Amino acid sequence: MTVSVETAADFHALVAAIEQSPIVVPEMAVTALSLVRDGVLTGEGPTVAGRRHFSRTLDAIDAANCGRILMAAGGATGGPVTREEAEMLMSIDAAAHEREDQVFDDLFVKAVTHHVLAATGRPVPPRPVALSADTPLSSWAGEPRAHDVDHEILEWIMSHVRGSRRLSRSLMSIAALVIGTPIVQSLSGVVDFAA
Repeated sequence: MTVSVETAADFHALVAAIEQSPIVVPEMAVTALSLVRDGVLTGEGPTVAGRRHFSRTLDAIDAANCGRILMAAGGATGGPVTREEAEMLMSIDAAAHEREDQVFDDLFVKAVTHHVLAATGRPVPPRPVALSADTPLSSWAGEPRAHDVDHEILEWIMSHVRGSRRLSRSLMSIAALVIGTPIVQSLSGVVDFAA
């Protein structure tokens, strides 16, 4: 699905279309998230038009846009976060060297964990519950159970950990939740850990 988004109005129309769609269209959500990532990278584009935005900085509006997109993309049932959405969130996390607040980090950890747990067959709450700032991750994610996680999913997470030039606390939190803290702590000595 190719969508031309050149202005702030186009971006808001895309997000509104995701919110109003009676069916889940993951490609639209990934497109919208990629536009947020591009704005974070360059400080320019339809997601940052009309406001001061520095490149490689993720601000509260960027985080709110990600939250709005992810909530809408789950459809009426609040279905699980998709692999493509999780990948795009990881790309946004990697692009943002500076954070104006921690709202995105909370959303990022919850969304990727939502995807991972659903992909392993564990029950997850609907997106509006799981991704809410008012819902603690511990209330639905439970304890790390690496033995229950499919090898492919573990490798996917570890490829992001190994591929990070600057390992974020959020990515470490996801890895610790899925794999377990002792293994992740041993990795932090190998990979440059940055706040």
